Amino acid sequence: MGSGASITGEPPRQPAPEAGAWRKHALAAGFLAPAAVFLAIWIVYPTIRTIVRSFFDRDGDEFVWFDNYQRLFTDDVLLTAVKNNAIWVAVVPAMVTAIGLVFAVLTERVGWAVAFKTAVFMPMAISAFAAGITWRIVYIQEPERGALNAAIRSVKGVVSPAGVLSDAAPSTDALEGTPRGGLRLAEPVRPGDVALLGLTRIPQGEVPGDAEEARRPEAASGGITGVVWRDFRPGGGTPGEVESQELGLPGVTVELRDPGGSTIATAQTEADGTFVFEELDDATYNVAIGAETFAQPFNGVAWLGQKLVTPAIIAAYIWIWAGFSMVVIGAGLSAIPRDVLEAARTDGGTEWQVFRRVTVPLLAPVLTVVFITMLINVLKVFDIVLAIAPGSVQADASVLALAMWRSAFSGVNDFGVGSAIAVFIFVLVIPILLLNIRRFRREA
Repeated sequence: MGSGASITGEPPRQPAPEAGAWRKHALAAGFLAPAAVFLAIWIVYPTIRTIVRSFFDRDGDEFVWFDNYQRLFTDDVLLTAVKNNAIWVAVVPAMVTAIGLVFAVLTERVGWAVAFKTAVFMPMAISAFAAGITWRIVYIQEPERGALNAAIRSVKGVVSPAGVLSDAAPSTDALEGTPRGGLRLAEPVRPGDVALLGLTRIPQGEVPGDAEEARRPEAASGGITGVVWRDFRPGGGTPGEVESQELGLPGVTVELRDPGGSTIATAQTEADGTFVFEELDDATYNVAIGAETFAQPFNGVAWLGQKLVTPAIIAAYIWIWAGFSMVVIGAGLSAIPRDVLEAARTDGGTEWQVFRRVTVPLLAPVLTVVFITMLINVLKVFDIVLAIAPGSVQADASVLALAMWRSAFSGVNDFGVGSAIAVFIFVLVIPILLLNIRRFRREA
């Protein structure tokens, strides 16, 4: 080899394309193509179309810029929906997560955990609309029909029973006052007097069934007697006088008061309306019909009224989703190393300290999953509100998804506003989805 010779390096060899690689890519594209087509048709296109449609008027003919979005925060009904959704977001995710955590921890310590978990999870087996119909029946105001008010009435009837009369009025000027504050004789009485307390404006249907014909009692030495009666005689009569065919009022509470107004004794009237206070000091007294005689019966709480309808629906929604939260958190709880918990107890930690400082931190990823899931759910809650809220208060219980449906599809046909509400919900969900994706990547 001469000195002028040069050595030329060979170019690096490129690896030959792998035979059939394009076939693999084509096969993957073939499997993905149907999903991509459906994704474009059912997700991408409707999303873009909804965003574009939100900038047009009701009919879609005129470009109105942000007028539809402005209505979200100026229209009273839509603003109520925004506020209600804020309440849902603030209350439901935290409540569902907390209740599920408590249930999951407690069921680890009972022998009937399977039965309890089955009962709590069962609402998830039915649709939210069907559950809403069930709760609407529970919330009916009439105690004869609504289960919740019937339960309240059964307790209230023991603690504070209804009076024998719902209303009445004095038959003469001898009685003064009102049924709600109590009716009393205007003139004081002394031992040996007979107190006549005639009432009128009592429907025949409200007269107690065991009422007998009223009679004027005899005077009692050292005591005060009297009668409470329905001062009404068919065909006419003399007000303030006990006459034939007039009925006594049994079960009426009569109070004996001192001149200062303090009650010193009470008595219940007999079937003929008579009562007696015996062995009294020689002094002046006031006789009155106690206000409890006219205590109103329990007519039910208006759970589906304007003020309570949203809390009532939220309670029903929590009832449905508490089972989901319990099962998911229970699965995470079963994966916690038991030696960590035992070590915490061995170090002197109480059950509350172990729960707060060991169990909850270890369950943080699971709790985050439940919380984020519920955040997304409450932003698009719809069917249970539609099922429970009566039409008269549906605007007061409205949420964004329901407002979107009512604006676009329930006869209003304002697709511009409906699209704006849909886009607004979509914008609210995006940060939650990004947070969820970030959590997935961190855990991967």
